Amino acid sequence: QVQLVESGGGLVQAGNSLRLSCTASAGTFRSYTMAWFRQAPGKEREFVATISWSGGTTRYADSVEGRFTISRDNAKNTMYLQMNSLKPEDTAVYYCALKWGQVISRNEDGMNYWGKGTLVTVSS
Repeated sequence: QVQLVESGGGLVQAGNSLRLSCTASAGTFRSYTMAWFRQAPGKEREFVATISWSGGTTRYADSVEGRFTISRDNAKNTMYLQMNSLKPEDTAVYYCALKWGQVISRNEDGMNYWGKGTLVTVSS
């Protein structure tokens, strides 16, 4: 069983930055891709970004392209989401997810494990 723990959320003013982290527990000896999703109040959960096992391939939602950067450090079993130029519409609970294998996916149904989420609130 893999546990994912997110951290780094909080309250920030529009235009500022935050960095989220997601650490996977022991047991992650296989290759895996990781992803960030988010769920705003009253809305469905949506894809934000994903990264391959090597970190060499990344994909972003159009809404965050150019502002957010996903990265990972496999030695630390940790994934990051650097969020710059934050907007009020980025306010959401951010979830990290892990998918076994080497093929990245934007589909939440394909994820094998989920974290409990961390709240990001962007004030105007």
